[in-house]
Amino acid sequence: MSEKKRILLVDDEPDFSMVVQAYLEKEGFATELAYNGLEGYEKVKANPPDAIILDVMMPEMDGYQLCAKLKKEPAYAEIPIILLTSVADHVTSTRYSHYDGMSMEADDYLPKPASAEDITASVKRLLGQ
Repeated sequence: MSEKKRILLVDDEPDFSMVVQAYLEKEGFATELAYNGLEGYEKVKANPPDAIILDVMMPEMDGYQLCAKLKKEPAYAEIPIILLTSVADHVTSTRYSHYDGMSMEADDYLPKPASAEDITASVKRLLGQ
């Protein structure tokens, strides 16, 4: 049997993270959690995952900052990244707008509340499963 694909979920909402983690693990993925962008970056450096799910609005380093940082580093640039945000699609007056998310080099962008099923489907698609 092949080794499980590892997913890093970076989100500052523990309840949401645990629900998504449980669903990903039920679908056969190994998961690791981080609760802010800085912690997420340290975990990527320590053991690069196969894919990353990033909340946008987080303390320490937000999802946009972490996404940009990882995509600029050759060792991590090819890791698929899914951005999650609760910012409304029509909001354009903040740096957390849908437009800003779409302009990042993320591989997918899902609005919250994204279901665990939608997130898992995106992960599977990005990993060719």
